[in-house]
Amino acid sequence: MKRRDWLRLAGPALAGPTLIGLGLIAAPHAAHAGGVLAERFFSPILGRTWPYNVYLPQGYEHGTQHYPVVYMLHGASQDEAAWVRDGSIDALADKLIARGDIPPCIIIMPAGWMTWYTDAPDRIETAFVSDLIPEIERRYRTRMRREGRVIAGFSMGGYGAMRLALGHPELFSAAALMSPAIYAPLPPADSSARLVPAFQTNGVFDPQIWSRQNWPALLDGVARTHLIVRMHISSGAQDHFHANLAAEAFYAAWRQRGWPAELHVEPGQHDFPFWRKIAPGALRYLLNPGSMVIARSRVSAP
Repeated sequence: MKRRDWLRLAGPALAGPTLIGLGLIAAPHAAHAGGVLAERFFSPILGRTWPYNVYLPQGYEHGTQHYPVVYMLHGASQDEAAWVRDGSIDALADKLIARGDIPPCIIIMPAGWMTWYTDAPDRIETAFVSDLIPEIERRYRTRMRREGRVIAGFSMGGYGAMRLALGHPELFSAAALMSPAIYAPLPPADSSARLVPAFQTNGVFDPQIWSRQNWPALLDGVARTHLIVRMHISSGAQDHFHANLAAEAFYAAWRQRGWPAELHVEPGQHDFPFWRKIAPGALRYLLNPGSMVIARSRVSAP
């Protein structure tokens, strides 16, 4: 795929993007090489411009097909480029699509700053639902039903994926939580969750705010919707924040209610080498609902 192809993507909806990545022509999966664009739009709820990166599959610019969309959230002190820059998610998607492991899809990677994807002090959770998703569905050919919309994230982004999936199960059919910072009852002393305004009162970490917004307080609300959200939960066994313990606790609570999930605790740290390793399985799970396993737990010895 040549550079000019991405600079004239179909119609005015994609006018003015910044090209930041292309599939390599020499790669074995070159026929399925997609591209990554750096985009932004004005969010009325946030009152500012919101940047995001978007992966579009090979052939998008010439076709009329509508695609499933994966929202992929970054962690603390990262940005909207993290999944491409450090996670090579575009090359991974190209490879999985070329192999037939996942269908062609659109991947949206929005900036999350240090908000933890909550509504305090910024209203980013509300903006995600009311501004970002409508903007993406207006601008790109996505499948606009919940069956075609899934969400994933690592660390802080795993927390955000949890909150958005549990708070809005009418929007997301599945979620992948990678090394998720969903600590219960409280985050560890060295977690950045204790340092951000989202979970503070008068500049001090407030355990009551954390507890009100964390997953144990959200499960009954999910149950009342009678909607099934499939969960792929993973962590490195050597995670220094002990996200593996958080992942195991969440998985146990989810399965206790009879809801579908997979748990993968495998050798690895709280870092991109582990997230790159686990991402292929997460994407397969998210994008192939017909082959889902109702429950699987795989815990490898450290």
